[in-house]
Amino acid sequence: MLKKAKAEIESGDSSSTKDMSQGVLDSSHKIWLAGLGAFSRAQREGAKVFESLVKQGEELQSRTKQAATETAAAARGAAAAKAKEMQEMAGGTWDKLEQVFEDRVAKALSKLGVYTQNDLERLAARVDELAAAVNKLVKSEGGGKAAAPAKRAAKRSAKPKSAAKPKSAAKPKSAAKPVAKAGQRASK
Repeated sequence: MLKKAKAEIESGDSSSTKDMSQGVLDSSHKIWLAGLGAFSRAQREGAKVFESLVKQGEELQSRTKQAATETAAAARGAAAAKAKEMQEMAGGTWDKLEQVFEDRVAKALSKLGVYTQNDLERLAARVDELAAAVNKLVKSEGGGKAAAPAKRAAKRSAKPKSAAKPKSAAKPKSAAKPVAKAGQRASK
């Protein structure tokens, strides 16, 4: 349309120039009215369109939020499972490491001749058994206080010197002379 209008202006026809300028004015006025109509329609239907868009946005947001929550829950569950697995592996590794360390320390102490806790407990139990046996023998000898040391001395002389007699914490007190220690007997 512009090319046609330009060609008519250059040809110099004044009536066609007036018609053309009137056509341009009419055309621009129609464009203006179309814009106003679009604006009016946008105002009327804009609220409806806006409400429709808000509703669609809310639906999309709720679906997105739900999907994000599900994904986060799945990720949290996977992370917790992995953490538990790693904790179990680490715990097992620490237990193995601790056992290896204990075994090596026990082996080294054994080579050095150091007694273990179990050895000491067995020894203490044996000492308790022997003390009970000695107490039983002392009670079974019975009689008087003077007869007991004489019988013990007789038993001691009958035993070989290589057998060591365990000491008892529960020795009966007697008027007799104290018994010599093992080291003193060997020197006599």
